[in-house]
Amino acid sequence: MTRIIVAGATGWTGRAVVDAVLAAEDLTLVGAVARSAAGRDVGEVLGRAPVGVPVAATVVEALAAGPADVLVDYTKPGAVKGHVLAAVAAGVAAVVGTSGLTAEDYAEIDAAARAQGVGVVASGNFALTAALLSHFSLIAAQHIANFEIIDYAKAAKPDAPSGTARELAERLGDVRRPDLGLPLDQVTGSREARGGTINGVQVHSVRLPSFAATVDALFTVGNSRLKITHDAGADATIYADGTLVAARRVKDVTGVVRGLDTLLFGG
Repeated sequence: MTRIIVAGATGWTGRAVVDAVLAAEDLTLVGAVARSAAGRDVGEVLGRAPVGVPVAATVVEALAAGPADVLVDYTKPGAVKGHVLAAVAAGVAAVVGTSGLTAEDYAEIDAAARAQGVGVVASGNFALTAALLSHFSLIAAQHIANFEIIDYAKAAKPDAPSGTARELAERLGDVRRPDLGLPLDQVTGSREARGGTINGVQVHSVRLPSFAATVDALFTVGNSRLKITHDAGADATIYADGTLVAARRVKDVTGVVRGLDTLLFGG
């Protein structure tokens, strides 16, 4: 039985993860973290019968409360790095669904995880369709030199680009640096209109009402175009399912694995 702590347990995705863990026969919820609900039973907080798991105010408190195997984090960009490093220091594996961490952050986490002999699985998006977006895009980048990313999300989303788009750009840039046609330092007018550069890849973030989470990976060769799209709706269970796949398999990992697709398909 794998023992799970969920940080961000009362958030949109965290709630779905808690429900999924409680429904799983091979997983057990041993901790939940949400400062606003600290001290209450997490079942009652989520509108169900008590489950005997009190909500902790911090990840450190949850880790100290009893043995755990995996920390699942769906909190905030400014907090997640400290949470993961605290888990790793305690010998607890981590599954990271929170966006906002950079490649440099993950390099630091990887070094700490390897030193402790534990695994960390991090993905900008744990939906299976997003994993396939990454998998197919990495294949396309091996054959096509021109590509960019467009990231769509709700108007109030604080991070730009999204974790899905950032992770995809970092990984595509490791395959190859795309051909921009015109170097960015030769762009006239507003340089910012060409988007942000992440690992050599141009990423454009659109923030408007009506969007939940959409990422387009655009590839062109000659006069032909390929668009690979992940388009998420408003149901967080698509992320919970992939998160639990990672929680079950992270014990077989040492160091950081980036992307659910890497876990599923290798790479």
